[in-house]
Amino acid sequence: MVDRGATSADAAPPDDWPARPELSLALNRIGSFDWDIDGDRLHLDPMAQEVLGVPPGTSVHRVEDIAGRLPPEDAARADGLIAQALKDGSEAYGVYYRVRTGDGTTRWAYAQGRIRRDAQGRPHRIIGIVRDATEELGSPVRPEADEERRHQTSVVETITAALAHASTVQDVIDFFKDAQAVKHLGSDLLVLGLVETGRIHLVAEGPSEHFIPGTRYTRVDDNFPMSEVIRTLAPRFIESPGEFAASYPWLWERIRDIGIGSAAYLPLIAHARPIGALGLLYRDARGFTQQERNLFIALGTSLAQSIARAMLFDQEHDLAEGLQQSMLPRRIPDIPGAQIAVRYRSARMGRDIGGDWYDVIPLPGGRVGAVIGDVQGHDTHASAVMGQLRIVLRAYATEGHAPATVMARASSFLEELDTDRFATCTYAEADLSTGVLQVVRAGHIDPLLRHTDGTCRRLPVSGGLPLGLSADFGHLDYPVTTVELDPGETLLLFTDGLVEQPGSDLDEGMRRLIGAVRDGPYDLHQLADRLCNVIGERVGEDDMAVLLLRRHGPGVRGGGRLQQHIAPADPEALSAGRHMIRAAVRAWGARERSDEIELVADELVTNALLHTDGAAVVTIRMLTGPERRLRVEVEDKSSALPRRREPGESGVSGRGLLLVDRLADVWGVEPRGGGKSVWCEFIVPGRHEVAEGTTDD
Repeated sequence: MVDRGATSADAAPPDDWPARPELSLALNRIGSFDWDIDGDRLHLDPMAQEVLGVPPGTSVHRVEDIAGRLPPEDAARADGLIAQALKDGSEAYGVYYRVRTGDGTTRWAYAQGRIRRDAQGRPHRIIGIVRDATEELGSPVRPEADEERRHQTSVVETITAALAHASTVQDVIDFFKDAQAVKHLGSDLLVLGLVETGRIHLVAEGPSEHFIPGTRYTRVDDNFPMSEVIRTLAPRFIESPGEFAASYPWLWERIRDIGIGSAAYLPLIAHARPIGALGLLYRDARGFTQQERNLFIALGTSLAQSIARAMLFDQEHDLAEGLQQSMLPRRIPDIPGAQIAVRYRSARMGRDIGGDWYDVIPLPGGRVGAVIGDVQGHDTHASAVMGQLRIVLRAYATEGHAPATVMARASSFLEELDTDRFATCTYAEADLSTGVLQVVRAGHIDPLLRHTDGTCRRLPVSGGLPLGLSADFGHLDYPVTTVELDPGETLLLFTDGLVEQPGSDLDEGMRRLIGAVRDGPYDLHQLADRLCNVIGERVGEDDMAVLLLRRHGPGVRGGGRLQQHIAPADPEALSAGRHMIRAAVRAWGARERSDEIELVADELVTNALLHTDGAAVVTIRMLTGPERRLRVEVEDKSSALPRRREPGESGVSGRGLLLVDRLADVWGVEPRGGGKSVWCEFIVPGRHEVAEGTTDD
């Protein structure tokens, strides 16, 4: 209890007791204001004008008359707070802000207002007080001290903002190697070291190289300032050359010629463990104030967080990229008659990976399957789905299914998985002896075709829905586009990461890609590297996979062979078989007998599917010899031989063989172990004969 001394009820009160409100407000430096919002009028009493630093004799009639006496950031903050109170129905508000005075100092003020509203709740008047709050919040701020504080705050904000864009550890290193980093920090030199497997790796020096032999890698227990701050987890401030020489004699002997007078070494601590150290070196001897030391500690904390985040990014990206790579084929098989180059490039923006993949599938009969695809999403789940989808698609193709069937079954498989992902895909099956190329597309980008003269064009391919969606919607029809791949021509399959770029449309990206392919080198692997380099020059958020397939050698004049597996109740395979025969007839120069060959082949396949329980395998090939013969074979698993029926016999079964007999030059049946092969041959003119006949016409 405070001893107030003896009192007497009879003691006379002061002459001015009790004090009038005006005296109480004046002694406590409290002024009043009245703000007419509707009339845009403001009244300040003399004490309020004094608190707000308004010179005597200056008229104040509007809020704008005093707005300039507040620093811009304080004025903006006060305006925002008052506007929010007026808007949300508040009855009062209070706000602290700084006020500039005539002598150049800055002091604190506090304003409190009561908001008057009309019957509709609309604010129309504010009545309040304003008081000096300098003693409450601190002494008046000197301009030079205020400027120094702003500079120090700016340093931290600048460095923090710059490091916010650093995604990888290399990004952080590159920042500190830049001369601007030294300028921002206000030092003459800097060094940055990171802890790696128990040693300190000096990763950055600036603004120029001052490498000292023996300091690139040092031990944590060495007598170096970086080692000390990492061991002790405390900063080390060296304020003179003498202190430097006494504490670290070996290092001082090697840096004294650089002209270092003082230094600040900061430990970089993340998750309670040291990850590195930053050294700021100055040419002049200097003392470090407590305020500067606090600034350096805050800077070290911010830098440590950035580096730790970048390290985590690198680790997760490497892990994800390793998973992605493990899902892709380890090696590309050697394919006789073709050269193949593949590339995969992960996105550098974002730590996650995508579901991009490629595959090359050797098939019987000199054929090869080429796959490019992209599973929706950028995470490890997309990569896992991609791995499963690649395996099943390879299995369906190896079983001998037609390209359309391969795609339809892969879609059904993806729809049955416990996932909500879909995938786009292109599957191309090439017969390298004939150049016949069958392409199926599921929501993917059209491939490109580079001709032997270097020109490049987009290859339009009929398409279906993406894998998974086609099965979900019940649209499993995938049309087959058949083209011829001449010797020396190159097929380019790729994912959208190769052509998509933020701020531009797909067509523009395709034009850029066509130009890069057209102007690129002829060597396939050099061309693939060139495409990757083009992508590396721009920032992208998507992975990229590319597959290049070039057909080798001259065109085959004889001995070409194509084969198609056709399962029962598989209309897509039957349609693909017809496409194959039509393309082979065109590629081998047998157009004059194309209708006969297609009709007979269709009849043989239909008979095999109708009268046997298993699948049929149709083979078409060109035989060499004195005359060019095109041979069609249809194999099945039944040992029952077909029987030709003559006109007049009952029923219609077997009449198809009459058609075969009339149209083919020769035909027959051969037993094949557990089944048979029905074959027929057609004599076709040579290519030169076709050309001469055309000229005569």
